[in-house]
Amino acid sequence: MSLTSLEEKGLDPLQLSEKFFELWHQNNLQMLHLAAIQGFSKLSEPLEALLTILESCPGKQKGRSHTLGYHILMEFQTWMKERPQVVEPGVQPFGSRKWLHPSLHNLLTDTQPNFVDTLMNIYQIKTLDPSIQCMHIYKLQALNCYKEAVTLSIKLGLQTELNMEKMLIPLILQDKLPLAESFVKGHRQLEKQLVMLLDSWCYPDFNVEEIRKKSPCLSLAKHYVTQIQPKMLTKHVVRLMEKFKIDQSFCPNALHKRRLDSLRYLVYKTFGDKTMTEENWTDHVQYVVADDLELQVHLVELLVKYSSLRKASQWSLRYNLPKDRLSQGVWEMQQSLPPDLQQICLNNLTTQEEEWIPPQSHCQKFYQAPLTKDKVHFVDTLETLQRCQSFVLKESGVVGVDMEWQPTFGCIAAQKVALIQLAVLDQVFLLDLCAKGFCHQPDLVGFIRALFSERNILKLGYGMTGDLKCLSATWPELSEEPLKMEGMLDLLKVHQEIQRGKVNQVQNAPREVLVGEDSSEKGLSLLVQQVLGKPLDKTEQMSNWEKRPLRISQIRYAAADAYCLLDVYSALSSNPASFGLPADLRSITSGQSEKSKDKEKKGKKAAQNPSKEECQGAQRVSPPHSDKLKGLLCGEQPSEDTPPLTPQQLRVVCDNMLQGLGRYLRCLGVDVVMLENTDDHRVAAKLAQDEGRVILTCGQPFQTLRSQVGEGRCLALDCSEKARDQAIRVLRHFNVQPTPSDIFSRCQVCFLTDFLQLSCNQMARSYNEKPSKRLARARNPVQPAAGMSCLSFGEQEIWKKEVKGGGRRRRPGRVKYAAQCRWASLSGLDRDTMTFPGGSPIQLHTVPPALLQRIPLFYVCTRCGKVFWEGSHFGRVLSLFQEVLHITEKDHISVA
Repeated sequence: MSLTSLEEKGLDPLQLSEKFFELWHQNNLQMLHLAAIQGFSKLSEPLEALLTILESCPGKQKGRSHTLGYHILMEFQTWMKERPQVVEPGVQPFGSRKWLHPSLHNLLTDTQPNFVDTLMNIYQIKTLDPSIQCMHIYKLQALNCYKEAVTLSIKLGLQTELNMEKMLIPLILQDKLPLAESFVKGHRQLEKQLVMLLDSWCYPDFNVEEIRKKSPCLSLAKHYVTQIQPKMLTKHVVRLMEKFKIDQSFCPNALHKRRLDSLRYLVYKTFGDKTMTEENWTDHVQYVVADDLELQVHLVELLVKYSSLRKASQWSLRYNLPKDRLSQGVWEMQQSLPPDLQQICLNNLTTQEEEWIPPQSHCQKFYQAPLTKDKVHFVDTLETLQRCQSFVLKESGVVGVDMEWQPTFGCIAAQKVALIQLAVLDQVFLLDLCAKGFCHQPDLVGFIRALFSERNILKLGYGMTGDLKCLSATWPELSEEPLKMEGMLDLLKVHQEIQRGKVNQVQNAPREVLVGEDSSEKGLSLLVQQVLGKPLDKTEQMSNWEKRPLRISQIRYAAADAYCLLDVYSALSSNPASFGLPADLRSITSGQSEKSKDKEKKGKKAAQNPSKEECQGAQRVSPPHSDKLKGLLCGEQPSEDTPPLTPQQLRVVCDNMLQGLGRYLRCLGVDVVMLENTDDHRVAAKLAQDEGRVILTCGQPFQTLRSQVGEGRCLALDCSEKARDQAIRVLRHFNVQPTPSDIFSRCQVCFLTDFLQLSCNQMARSYNEKPSKRLARARNPVQPAAGMSCLSFGEQEIWKKEVKGGGRRRRPGRVKYAAQCRWASLSGLDRDTMTFPGGSPIQLHTVPPALLQRIPLFYVCTRCGKVFWEGSHFGRVLSLFQEVLHITEKDHISVA
């Protein structure tokens, strides 16, 4: 077809579309441009014809700009600008009519912004009556185009005209909360409504199915459903409350949930972990509970469970709780308490005078600042500030900088600095920002600006990001005019460089240091331990830093936290090569900034393929192969002579967003602990520290968890990947090569590897007989070798007869995963109750009676009593992971 054929008047749009497609296929854009100019001029109704042409273009736009449809639309826009008569002032009826055109509906669901903007501009959609616009938005929703409906409504500015809940609930259920935030942004009332909506879901008995009823046509993946639960919703509410500056009074459920979680955490730290002092517990629990009756009652219940009736009774008296909210035991203890024990001493719980020098045992265990009490100075007046300046602002000086603030446990977002510690040689100055009137002195803010901006004074810190954020919350003027940072050395960067080094030394003793090995320390305390030989005592870290006067132990901790920076820097500077560091420690920070920029550019790819640096310092999983595993955790490819890891050597904890991944890894024999939907991410960190596990997570929790357990002990995965692909990525990352014998070698409920084998005859007798006679006639089978059945000789004879007789039953063959299981004896089973020593009964009710005629062997987990048998699952798993399974010729025979 030539261009001359386009000269006919009233040209058919489909004919023109065919010509466009032919030229596009030939990649002849110049001829396509000429054909567009001539063709559009010959259309009787160009605007209507354009919809037909775009709809006939092959493929969907879906965010791509290099498509035929996008090119035609741009050509039409250029052609129309030169011919304004195409769209005359009286086009409103046409626009109203075509707005309801099915083709326009489909085209406006495109995700390419320029495409949609151009289409809206050509058809002057923004000039239409809002009621017509809203009609189209709701029609898109009826087509389940929820994302497209919200995106278009934002472009049209229709947010206040639409029903907020109807628009946003489907988005939230589809895990598209950021788009919902864009919808309400800038509209104060809508912002408040969104936060209140999420808060209304933050109650313990919330059921997402109640919300799904409002969108019955909405199909949700299981991953999305698991995200809609009070723990995650509470995090979003608190974040949005800060982002939109919403008053806390509008979010009662989220704040109650946050305080309840904080209360449980405090109880755990005090009575479970025993790392919080009685003084700190008393201060914090009053702050968290406040005047909330439900929290006060819950506090008493927790104390009954984890402490004592007496302590629970004392706190119930403290809050004057009514009798009907107390257990009988607490009420009776109240009545029996003598008057002198009915009150809790809330002020100065330690009445004895503390000594500046701690006990000898404490000194032997923890780092101590080499300072006497008179070398630690409080700065709370202008006079003491001037004296502080004379020491701190000396040219070419070195200053250790640290800050303390009141822990809020997430109850409020903004935390203000209570104490600033500045350490110089033989002196520590404590700037008391809680002293009346001192915090608002202009000279104090000026001193802080001068200190941080002075290039010739080296300031030492450790992870200063959080300190500077709290500093900005303390002085809002620092947000408007940020501090000029010169002469800063963040020892966190130096610590990371030490962790990356192959050879690290701890106090002149050359040895490889694996972060987290044989140590519960982390952060600055770990660095101090590695460099100076002893960790910091962090007991007072979570003190009430706004309460005055400070205790001696708090002052001692604050001074040591700042002065240790000087000692660490001195040790590192004197012999940097022994720690794998360059001679100039300041070069590390500048070098890291460039690396961090590169990481930002890599983005998602970096998270999917963790670098060697991210994996450094992982917890050793199996002592016999610790050196090998360390290299693998660092991202090194296994050499030909390095044997791979077995699934049993890898111990992981899966975040609650990766439960599908956890199930697949458990199927392959990996030791997996999976968090429940209601578990906090801190549970993963605790398990990783206590049990030497590697955390598998995705999304925002990665940074938080990595900071709690050390780099390399937390692996980030891509949430958009399927669970099977995630599992393959994990196996390859750790060089784990499972074999067919590893498949289902663990109980899929409690992940134990101990099983009891029962023949079908034994199962049938257990199934049919009374509990008192169960297994009364069962023979005690001889413990089989790996891979052999547990049938006794007599039962084997029965099998032979049944096979010869043509029965349906088949004699049991080799157990595919027997090599990796531990087999228990029937002697450990209570034959009257059918329970194991741990108290778990065999779950006979889960076995369909018909299976007893077909399955030769059943396998019972000795921990939970779950019954398993060989079926089609084995073949499916074998097929799914064939590319990573290490299958020998022997395995081929077994599988066949």
